[in-house]
Amino acid sequence: MTYAQERAALLARNMPFGPDRRAALSDAADGWLIELLRAASGGDDSGLALVAIGGYGRREMVAGSDLDVLLLHARKRGLAEVADAVWYPIWDAGVKLDHSVRTVAEARAVAGEDLKALLGMLDMRHVAGDVGLTEQLRSTVLADWRSAATKRLPELRESAQERDRSNGELAFLLEPDLKESRGGLRDLVTLRAVQASWVADVPHSRIGPAHDRLLDVRDALHTVTGRSTDRLVLQEQENVASALGLLDAIALMRSLAEVGRTIAYASDITWRRVDQVLETRTRRFRIRGTAGKPAPRTPLADGVVQSEGEAVLARDADPARDPILVLRAAAAAAQAGIPLSPGTVDRLAASAKRLPEPWPDAAREELVRLLGAGRPAVAVWEALDLAGVMTTLIPDWARVSCRPQRNAVHRFTVDRHLVEAAANAAALTRRVARPDLLLVGCLLHDIGKGWPGDHSVVGATIVRDLAPRLGFSEADVEVLAMLVTHHLLLPDVATRRDLDDPKTIEAVANAVGTVENLDLLHALTEADALATGEAAWTPWRVNLIDTLVERARAALSGTPVPISSPLTDDQRALARDGAIDVHIGGAESGDSGTIVTVVSPDRLGLLATVAGVFGVHRLGVRSAVTETIDSAAVTVWTVQPDFGAPPDAAVLRGDIVRALDGSLDVSARLARREQAQVQKPGIAVPPPSVHVVADASDTATVLEVRAHDRPGLLHRVGRALSAAEVDIRSAKVSTWGAEAVDVFYVVDPVTGRALDEARAEAVRKSVLDALD
Repeated sequence: MTYAQERAALLARNMPFGPDRRAALSDAADGWLIELLRAASGGDDSGLALVAIGGYGRREMVAGSDLDVLLLHARKRGLAEVADAVWYPIWDAGVKLDHSVRTVAEARAVAGEDLKALLGMLDMRHVAGDVGLTEQLRSTVLADWRSAATKRLPELRESAQERDRSNGELAFLLEPDLKESRGGLRDLVTLRAVQASWVADVPHSRIGPAHDRLLDVRDALHTVTGRSTDRLVLQEQENVASALGLLDAIALMRSLAEVGRTIAYASDITWRRVDQVLETRTRRFRIRGTAGKPAPRTPLADGVVQSEGEAVLARDADPARDPILVLRAAAAAAQAGIPLSPGTVDRLAASAKRLPEPWPDAAREELVRLLGAGRPAVAVWEALDLAGVMTTLIPDWARVSCRPQRNAVHRFTVDRHLVEAAANAAALTRRVARPDLLLVGCLLHDIGKGWPGDHSVVGATIVRDLAPRLGFSEADVEVLAMLVTHHLLLPDVATRRDLDDPKTIEAVANAVGTVENLDLLHALTEADALATGEAAWTPWRVNLIDTLVERARAALSGTPVPISSPLTDDQRALARDGAIDVHIGGAESGDSGTIVTVVSPDRLGLLATVAGVFGVHRLGVRSAVTETIDSAAVTVWTVQPDFGAPPDAAVLRGDIVRALDGSLDVSARLARREQAQVQKPGIAVPPPSVHVVADASDTATVLEVRAHDRPGLLHRVGRALSAAEVDIRSAKVSTWGAEAVDVFYVVDPVTGRALDEARAEAVRKSVLDALD
């Protein structure tokens, strides 16, 4: 049986994914190469050796692995014939091969110059032939690596950091690269190289199970796709989860998040140790006689000291007798801007237990101190969370731990997002009367995402149970519940409602109740958005939210609410009977988008026509407001290019004028573009929804449209509204990832008032039909 046949038989045997399967695939390859070298050398393999390197050398063969083989030699004659006799049968069998032919000196020289080649050779394993050659190369490469470690380890670290910058973090990506992402297989190779340098030890107990799990996922991915890919794309995640016996893709990605975070944390520990050793070596070289002196220990808190740049427990500290010590140590480390030592994390984890309920005031204060440290709190929390401490202290945390968000808007898992939000809030505590409520509110605002249902409503229920256990008073519990319930209120209202409508301001003021609560919610909104991603906190959204908060504060304070016309005096002055005019840019243009002011005789379908031109030019619409002055309509748009630079202003202006005078068929242009846009296979798009928002306005009917974003979506909706013979007073347009949420304030064109219930329902159905 050939290797290809034996390999196929092994894969068809449906062996469980794991070390035994990988070892069997490696053994099959070994047996074949032994036979090939024996045949090629005529039985005389002196001066010849086949060496497995890289993943094959580590016996990590999976379904799509290639053979990474070095033919090592000490011969001058007949070498080419031997090499051909080994390589050609492999190629003929269709097996992927990464090969090289070198002497020991040549291989040593390559390892000295090429870091990637060196990493592969550090994992070399003798397969066939002269074992002495393999041992000679192994010993020289290891000796060279160890002697040059002080110089080459920084090079290795820079290579790892560049890879991280290019490939993102495995734990938090929608479609991670199992090999190249931070926390992936390449980081494990790097850790093996550090271990081999003898400069620093690697926390093996933390990464062993993570390593095996990551290889299992890679093997399953190769098996279900039939390709040697390392990118775990969305459409394959359910299949891979099924192959591994997991419940669904969420369970798979949750498992990968834990694996990626474990490996990334082990990398951080290892590189910190490397830095300490290299710094000590440099210091001893510069200052003679310092060797053997103990590192100074500086007190940080009761039972916690600083030593060699880490927070450690004092010699007489006993976490078993002092249950608050874990929070005190965490807060002290974060406030000092240093990590907890791995040994301290292990000691705290071994003794961690649930605190008395309600928590003592000192425990709650240490939690707030930890969160209030800002950015350093993230690493401290992460270390304790991976060790299981946080789920012991706060059992509700288990439901969100490593839970993926499964959308392109969020850049972190739920638990990491919450910690990031709290870290962001630390910089905003001067803006609120109760910093403790802000910090804890940020930590818990998405706690409901671990349960079915509306996470804001579920989260408030959880907080009403959890916050008293943390020692908060009844009044404080209600404030925290309000923050969780309404943590999306400000961005939702600001981007989807008319801020000049008194009903909008009244609704927000009633929801928050007090100016102090409004300030808390405003700060939480900013911290949450910054933790979500760049798209959640753009200048455009900031301006809208600030305006909403200013007006809600006035309403709560009993002062006149500042209401302004949606148009500036200059924009109103542009209106004149019978003229079509387009102005691009202005003082309002900037990072939030380009302002386009369109003046035209008032008519139904105006918004749809102009929106269609923007769609043709790949301009995303952020907002649109309209005011009718005499017989002219002035519509002010805020637009941004989907990608690249905005189109030429003269071309855009010309197309808008042509579309308004009927010489440009916008619908036909958009239809051709939509037909050319190919949707990714295997991605289910939920159906669009359209509903009438009750009680959102006393002067207009509010329609909210939710749909998968696509070219011409706003044009399609606008045409349906014009066909229904209603006027669009204003539009709020938002895009979150691939989802559009568009809100339209519509009125009867004759009366200028909101539609009656029957007509509003008819308009809703017309828009939905147009989208279907």
